[in-house]
Amino acid sequence: MTETQRFGVSMSEDLLSKFDNMIANQGYRNRSEAIRDMIRNRIVEKEWEEDEEVMGVVTLLYNHHKNNLSDNLTHLQHKFHELIISTTHLHVDADNCLELIAVQGHGKEVRNLANELTSTKGVIHGKLLATSTGADLS
Repeated sequence: MTETQRFGVSMSEDLLSKFDNMIANQGYRNRSEAIRDMIRNRIVEKEWEEDEEVMGVVTLLYNHHKNNLSDNLTHLQHKFHELIISTTHLHVDADNCLELIAVQGHGKEVRNLANELTSTKGVIHGKLLATSTGADLS
């Protein structure tokens, strides 16, 4: 880990007040923690934009009674098997299931997989939670 550096930031009182309220509502203890997280978030976004090695989780909520839906989702996961690290299947109720699919690969490929899965006919809700491998976030 590198040595911590201090720097100053200038902004209007109104903007600083809004920032302080926002970070207090999110539970930050100080401005430094919040700023570090904001910078890390932007670095992760940049990794995805530049098609670097990334990780994430695709969530899928669906009714398992829909014709061929489970088979279609399984087929897609096999099609992209090199990107899938793990899958967790949860039974929400008698009809609905939630799948959590951990993924890793280049941003464009992972986004492609997530788009195909979430747009599959019968999926009630799907979302990609995009994150980083963490290599450049220290």
